[in-house]
Amino acid sequence: MICRAPLAAIFALLSPLVALAAPPPLAPLPEMPKEDGVKASAAPAEVVDSAVAAVAGLGDAVVMGRYQVAVERMNPLWKERTSSRMGGMAELEKQLATVAQQMVKQGITIRSFKPQGQAQSFEVGPGRKVEKVDGQEVETLIFNKWLIFIPTSTHFRIMRDGQKAVEIESIGFQVAISEKGKNDWTFIDGSGLTVNDLRSLFVTLPPDLKFPPIEKREAH
Repeated sequence: MICRAPLAAIFALLSPLVALAAPPPLAPLPEMPKEDGVKASAAPAEVVDSAVAAVAGLGDAVVMGRYQVAVERMNPLWKERTSSRMGGMAELEKQLATVAQQMVKQGITIRSFKPQGQAQSFEVGPGRKVEKVDGQEVETLIFNKWLIFIPTSTHFRIMRDGQKAVEIESIGFQVAISEKGKNDWTFIDGSGLTVNDLRSLFVTLPPDLKFPPIEKREAH
């Protein structure tokens, strides 16, 4: 049996029955001081399209049973936190190796995983840039990364001996993160994630941040 440890970032892709408990919520963060003249801006359409395509690729890999991709493409900051709470990366890998076996045992098949709905983007990764303006060096605050919420829909079939197959739709989201200009996306699964968790990693996110909806329902 899979240990109920903080592996939602992997297992929530697989099934509402296999999804594991999230890490305990963090203490509330203090409000960040506002920077005069600094405003978050929406990511360009091509950046959002790249993130959506990357989430679709992640879903395709998981549907094909390549669950290791969920660890390989996990955001490094979140991966470090997840593995440390589990006792190290070796333990995380050990847990991952049991996923396929547990899915077969519970009669679960992933039928599809795809992005759907409206993406929402934020600038994160603050830094400083020095420019010359009218002969004077001026330091300004810049953001080096894009963070994008991408809603997803995952369909499962659950078949038990002597019972009618049940189709389940799980509505969730992926948090896609990349350095600006690279479109090299890593991910945090939204299942079990809290606003405090995410803001502890990316402290410039707005204090009134709201996540896309998460729900599970029988598909018809």
